[in-house]
Amino acid sequence: MLDWAVKSLSPLLLALSLVTGAHAALVEKAVIYHQGGATLEGYHVYDDAVAGKRPAILVVHQWTGLTDHEKGRSRALAQLGFNVFAADIYGKGIRPQPPEAGTEAGKFKGDRVLFRARLMAGLDWLKADERTEVKKIAAIGYCFGGTGVLELARSGAAVAGVVSFHGALDAAPGFLAQPGKVKAKVLVLHGADDPYAPAEQVAAFEKEFTAAKADWQLVLYSGAVHAFTQKEAGNDNSKGAAYNEAADRRSWAAALAFFAELFK
Repeated sequence: MLDWAVKSLSPLLLALSLVTGAHAALVEKAVIYHQGGATLEGYHVYDDAVAGKRPAILVVHQWTGLTDHEKGRSRALAQLGFNVFAADIYGKGIRPQPPEAGTEAGKFKGDRVLFRARLMAGLDWLKADERTEVKKIAAIGYCFGGTGVLELARSGAAVAGVVSFHGALDAAPGFLAQPGKVKAKVLVLHGADDPYAPAEQVAAFEKEFTAAKADWQLVLYSGAVHAFTQKEAGNDNSKGAAYNEAADRRSWAAALAFFAELFK
């Protein structure tokens, strides 16, 4: 649990919390849903002390599928009063480890139509939930999921904003963001030394989203490589993926400030 993510919030960010008294216990449950004949298993969490509809966050997992990392971030968001759904892009029981994870992620990065369909299935589930204020939804994603939330933005999905944490920024041919189509505000939180999304990919992202006349922001964290929010990645930057405490803390604060702007 990200204790520092809650305890160190500014008064502005604390206003995000919709709970006026002590928190009740979080309600957490697995959710079975479907897309195109595939059975998917997501994770839903919310604070039942919050009454009525509230802003909602879709969380998209990294390349090994839906793990405790995404669930922990989801719980931290639920503690702030959000209705949170962590989607399953791969399918129930499909939780690959490297190198198989790269093959599984490649299926979706190589088929953006399927990728977008799986993303929309998760978004549709969240929209349909009775606790969701449908005009106040954002999406966040990690690594593979960071790529995913940018696909949501490119597709023109009706979300208020998306946040990519150390995701690949490249678009597939024929799937670039188009002028007037990007409805979401976009925040990219990126390791300045990420070898999997190097400077030329960053520049291409800037060019693409500027040409699309999108509202976008990009934050680069010095000394950070890929997977900088994930302790499981270790601390050896030479491997190209490593945890970075400062980048993790700063990127989370940036995301919460972004939500405060979106959901005033």
